[in-house]
Parts: sequence; C-alpha cells; structure tokens
Amino acid sequence: MSLGFYIIMAAQFFSALADNALLIAAIAILRDMHAPAAYEPLLKTFFTVSYVALAAFVGAFADSMPKWRVMFISNGIKIFGCTLMFFDVHPLMAYAVVGLGAAAYSPAKYGILTEYLPHRLLVVANGWIEGLTVAAIILGVVLGGALIRPDIAASLLAFDCPVIDTGIDTISEMNLLVIGALYLVAAVFNLYVPDTGVDHKPLKKNPVYLIHEFNHCLKLLWRDKLGQISLAVTTLFWGAGATLQFIVLEWARTALNLDLSKASMLQGVVAVGVAVGAILAAKMITLRKSVRVIPLGVAMGIVVLVMIAVRDTWVAIPLLVIIGILSGFFVVPMNALLQHRGHILMGAGHSIAVQNFNENLSILVMTTIYSLLIKANLHIYWIIALFGLFVAGTMYFVKKRHEANQRQYDDVAHLDDAAHH
Repeated sequence: MSLGFYIIMAAQFFSALADNALLIAAIAILRDMHAPAAYEPLLKTFFTVSYVALAAFVGAFADSMPKWRVMFISNGIKIFGCTLMFFDVHPLMAYAVVGLGAAAYSPAKYGILTEYLPHRLLVVANGWIEGLTVAAIILGVVLGGALIRPDIAASLLAFDCPVIDTGIDTISEMNLLVIGALYLVAAVFNLYVPDTGVDHKPLKKNPVYLIHEFNHCLKLLWRDKLGQISLAVTTLFWGAGATLQFIVLEWARTALNLDLSKASMLQGVVAVGVAVGAILAAKMITLRKSVRVIPLGVAMGIVVLVMIAVRDTWVAIPLLVIIGILSGFFVVPMNALLQHRGHILMGAGHSIAVQNFNENLSILVMTTIYSLLIKANLHIYWIIALFGLFVAGTMYFVKKRHEANQRQYDDVAHLDDAAHH
C-alpha cells in the first residue's frame, strides 16, 4: 500500500475517533441534564437522519469534486456541530449537525478506495478501513469514558494557561475542546489526501433529477443477485451494531452494576472483537469466496442470547469479544463485495450513497424501536432476547435467499449449455 492510502486511513481514523468520543460526551451531558433515558439512543437516531434524508444528494456531491475536498468540507461541518454543543445547544440538535458532516464524508472516504486502488486490493483495503474505524470506535468510547471520569477530568481542568483565561470551567466544555482538536487533526490530514485524477461529474442542480437518479441506483443494486445479498447483510449489520452499542450500556448498568465510564469500556471490548474479525477476514477471505461467511451472522445472533445469563464482568469481556469477532468477520467481505458490484453497476459515490441510505435507515429504525422499548419499560433481558432472535432469523432468511439465487443461476446456466449443444 502506498503513502496516499495511509493518509486516507489517518484522516478517517481521527474523524471517527472524534465522532465516537463525542457520543459518550453527549450521553454524559444528557445525564447531567437529567434527560429521559430514552433520549440516549435517540442521539444515534438524530445523527443518522442526514444519511437517509440526503442520500440522493451526498453521492452526487462526492462524485462532483476531488474526494479530499469533500472530506475537508465535511469535517468542517462536524467541527461546527461540536462547537454548537460547546455553546449549550441541545445535544440531540448538535449531534444531528455532526451527522450531516458524517453523511457527506462517507461516500468520499469509501469512494476514494475504489478510485485509488485496483479491485483485487479492495477486501484488504476494507479490512484496513473497517479495522481502523473500529479501532477509532474503541479508542473513541474509551477516550470519551476516560474524559468524564472525575479524577481525569479534575486534573485536565486544573491545567491552565498562564496569563490567558481559557474560560473552560466544566467537564463537558473540556471534553468538547479535546474532541474539537481531534476533528482539526483529521481536517489537516484531509488536505494531504491524494487526488486520484478521476474525472468528476458536474453536480446537477435539479434535485428532482438527483432523486430520480438515486432511485434508479437503489433499484439497480437491490435487483443485482450478489448486490442484494451483500446489501441485506451490511444493512442488518449496521442497524444491529448501532443498537448493540446502547444495549451494552444498559446491560452493563443492570447486570454488571457499571457506571457510564466503565460501561463505555465494554463497548470498546465489542469493537476489539470486530477489529480482530475484520483483520482475519482480510487475510482469509477473497472477494470470490465472500458469500460463504453469511452463516456467521446467524451464529452472532445466537451468541448474543448468552448475554442474558451473564452477571460477571470477567465472563462478559470474552463473550463480547466473540460477538465482535463474528460480526467483523462476516461484514468485511460483504462490504468489499458490495463496493465491487456498486462500482461496476453505477460508480463509487452513488453506490456508497445507496449503501449508506439502506444501512442508516436500518440504524434509524432499530435505534428508534430500542428507544420505544426502553420508554415502555421493557426489561433489558427481554430486549436482548428479541434482538438476538431477530438477527439470527434475518441472517438465516438472507442465507436461504442467496441459495435460491444460486439455484436460479445454475438452472439458467444449464439451459444455456443445452441450447449451445
């Protein structure tokens, strides 16, 4: 891999690190405000609204100019959202603005891989980008959890510039300052992302045309026999993954008696597993063999059910690592297959926008349902049971659908052979 690839990775890492640290900081602010518990999963809902609402436009935007410039502009929007939270705008509203930046950033960060690298390196590159994104999630939630610990927060607040009065008096203000600095580091890396030299399509000004074009791309990918399977898997994975983040926080509070700072470390443990799974998949699975990993999704759903019986942190940690490994191992090959099919069918930016639309619609629906279940006072163990059975059942259905597609393909191939003879 060349230097340019590592610069892309660094930009992505720092931006995702800040996003995840900000999520924990926002949860802490909500708890300080004594906001209802159902507001916490709504942070993710507000963050992902932009991905769904602007899906028709962000793909075209990403394809209309060099990807480094798209990434730089998007990071600026994230910094603005972080600043709003600093000036006491409600965390849900401020995190929605950060989500707007993330929605614009995503087609660029994935699209540049298909422009910059040959398709034989896509699974490896995806292993890297997923592994690093997950590392950013781990370190982000751990950093967010560490920054709200009273001892660490007190020592950071005690640090003051001579002569200058910084005006930073609260833990939340200090957290947001640190997180804003991470976004700035990402923005500096964006400036050094290589220009791939790919021709850019001028951005069409007519929103009706863009929606029509997006709709066409959406149908194209869902009708493609391999595209629909990989899209179904990644859609489920991201919805389930976002919900699992909040399930782990609530489960840690109920079953293990952990506070937010320690519970956020357990989120990091799941992410460690995902990173290990992503690395193993990049080493072991080629693009051609990618659909063979689907049964691992069923296994992941079943393993989640074991959480109900756990009351000890030392049992919880290996269990969460196993859940992470299974999910990382099956999502990376599916992601690479989806990018490959999307790139062939419609171009990088549009295909990633379609992928983002489906995945984030799944996050919106699943985190909103989780928020409603919490509001209805359903016990976390019942929620875990429903969640595990839903993931296992849906993945089993996807597996059956793929097998039916394969049989259909084989029947057509036999008919073609018979016609030739």
